[in-house]
Amino acid sequence: MRASIQINTLLLIFLIFSCAQEKKSKPIIDMTKAEQIHKAVISIDTHDDINTGNFTDSLNYSSETQSQVHIPGMQKGGLDVAWFIVYTGQDSLNASGYAKAAENADDKFSAIHRLVNAYAPNQIELALTPNDVRRIWKSGKKVAMIGVENGYPIGEDINNVEVFYNRGARYMSLAHNGHSQLSDSNTGEKDNIYLHNGLSDLGKQVIEKMNYYGMMIDISHPSKEAIRQMVEHSKAPVIASHSSARALCDHSRNLDDEQLQWVKESGGVVQTVAFSSYLNTEKHNNYFKAKDSLLRSIGAKNNIKVLDKYQMRALEFDNLQEYIKERKKLMYLAKEALKSLKKDVPPVSVSDLVDHIDYIKDKIGIDHVGVSSDFDGGGGIEGWSDASETLNVTKELVKRGYTQKEIEKIWGGNLLRVMEQVRALASDLQKIK
Repeated sequence: MRASIQINTLLLIFLIFSCAQEKKSKPIIDMTKAEQIHKAVISIDTHDDINTGNFTDSLNYSSETQSQVHIPGMQKGGLDVAWFIVYTGQDSLNASGYAKAAENADDKFSAIHRLVNAYAPNQIELALTPNDVRRIWKSGKKVAMIGVENGYPIGEDINNVEVFYNRGARYMSLAHNGHSQLSDSNTGEKDNIYLHNGLSDLGKQVIEKMNYYGMMIDISHPSKEAIRQMVEHSKAPVIASHSSARALCDHSRNLDDEQLQWVKESGGVVQTVAFSSYLNTEKHNNYFKAKDSLLRSIGAKNNIKVLDKYQMRALEFDNLQEYIKERKKLMYLAKEALKSLKKDVPPVSVSDLVDHIDYIKDKIGIDHVGVSSDFDGGGGIEGWSDASETLNVTKELVKRGYTQKEIEKIWGGNLLRVMEQVRALASDLQKIK
């Protein structure tokens, strides 16, 4: 029972120091263990896609956008570092395709730089090194970093590796959904058709350039053979920026036990990803079908159309923003019905994510596992649906007995260690030449 305003001083002191406060009363002197730990460690999400429509002077991450990641959300959830992704989809392997991809990449690089330099310089800063991350974090500002998903836009000019590095890119994958000029993709598993039997000669040269400049090699999305060759050719540790354990979820985007061992032997890190179909495909499919049916039914009654992900991707930015508003209206109308649905058909949750962390930790060690969301690229699970819910991951880790030291490694310590090693190798290689 809440104390009345007439409560005497002695009783007030007792209540302050009591450990038996009611759930509804606000903590007076201390945070929970999870909150304490979360505040003390640097939380790094290694994969957040962007839409450049959210990087304008009138609409950007300094305020709440329709995206899963923005600065207010990062502040609310205690997400310290967001790796913004320069993503380019796979297209034709010719000069025209490369030129179009390069234009797309340039647009995204420019958008990120506008955010940190023009729109919100007092709120977020671009980090290029681990020391930058620590310095910015201590200042109280949020941290932006840049990763490249799909090396396709470098075309056939390996000098573009340096160009991307100079624009802030600190990791890059060599393929996405489709074989690039550099590497085969995991999508080759569908038909067992590959282009290079792993890496192309150009891809191997790109690996050497990445080592030389100090850019981490990302093995999320390439084929298994391509990953094996990446680990073999790289003199530096590799990362999987957003992949989970295949033993728990048999998806070609995940890493099997042999691949996990390769990452360990390289000294790298696997960033488990909050992408529901990569965590538990069966659970994802069951909930998605039930949810889609429910939303379509409620939408039909309220004249709100429900689009699938492919229809959404086809929308122009302004139309997409309008649809998102309508979608939010629909979700509000369906709020109570969805609560009931989740009891009967549980969605993929933070618990499933930490199952993968548990597995990878047990298989290759606490020094080789981290966390990513893939927000705004399909990621988001129950309990970590956007940046504002980031604390829930730490709560689940604490619930399972992880120590502050272990959580610090998972949330970013391992990733920063790999960055340091990659930078050290680059420094040595540059001294030789």
